[in-house]
Amino acid sequence: MIRLLIDGDLPDSQYDVLQAAAHHAATVEGVKVPCYVQVALTDDRGIAALNTAHRGINRPTDVLSFPSIDYPAGDTAGQAEQLLLEEWDADLGASFLGDIIISLPRAREQATQYGHPYERELCYLLVHGLFHLMGYDHQMEEDKRNMRDKEEETLGGIGQIRNMDDVLLQAAREAMKTAYAPYSGFRVGACLQAEDGTLYTGCNVENASFGLTNCGERTAVFKAISEGKRRFSAIAIAADQHAPWPCGACRQVLSEFAPDLRVLITWDDGQVAESTLKDLLPHSFSPATGADAHLLGKERHG
Repeated sequence: MIRLLIDGDLPDSQYDVLQAAAHHAATVEGVKVPCYVQVALTDDRGIAALNTAHRGINRPTDVLSFPSIDYPAGDTAGQAEQLLLEEWDADLGASFLGDIIISLPRAREQATQYGHPYERELCYLLVHGLFHLMGYDHQMEEDKRNMRDKEEETLGGIGQIRNMDDVLLQAAREAMKTAYAPYSGFRVGACLQAEDGTLYTGCNVENASFGLTNCGERTAVFKAISEGKRRFSAIAIAADQHAPWPCGACRQVLSEFAPDLRVLITWDDGQVAESTLKDLLPHSFSPATGADAHLLGKERHG
């Protein structure tokens, strides 16, 4: 179990949900040693000061984690257990796992932006922080997917199930932050979902020779194809200005692999719209609509 020691005002109902999330995170990770975590609830100014002091970043973020030990993720039956026992507090009867700081204004803002309850966002930020304390990170794509799977399993275990559309839209927004768009200033991020549930993100990458620019949607598609995926069920596309419906080239590339694709877009202050690739590209030219036969016909009679 993981016990939360919370510094800040929080209604009992929200505390109970967060405590349940912490306990289930320990179950998901397989932690056998009783642990405790110090949780500080602050505002954007407070978390920005910590970012400046500890990370050299002078801006607020939603959550910060400071682990007490270098916890080897997924190794609770080996080295991790011994490290935890070295942090044992006899008075509390538990090992100190670390500190988590959450910006409440940021949590409220993100709950509105992503269209889910404030309580759900608080749980997500806490669980995200807990898995950082337990050695998980998201610098590499594989590590990010592994950490996200742990988070979603934990949240699902306490009934804080996340709508998959929300997952896609949030991932697209995150991908948008890495866009290289110095010429247009129009940043775009995309998240493509394969039929097996795997997610692939991409952003637009511009070039001084404008025709060499690659859209976020195609970046995501090419990444997925390069890893062996061929069938897709949905794509989310995010921009920070106006509605980012995919361009004609992206529609054609997507149609090659998923003519029945669901298309979600989000922009500005969290507006969301939905369509299908069939509606966006009627009478498409793709393998599913006889393109192969057409090409073979040209070869036969050419």
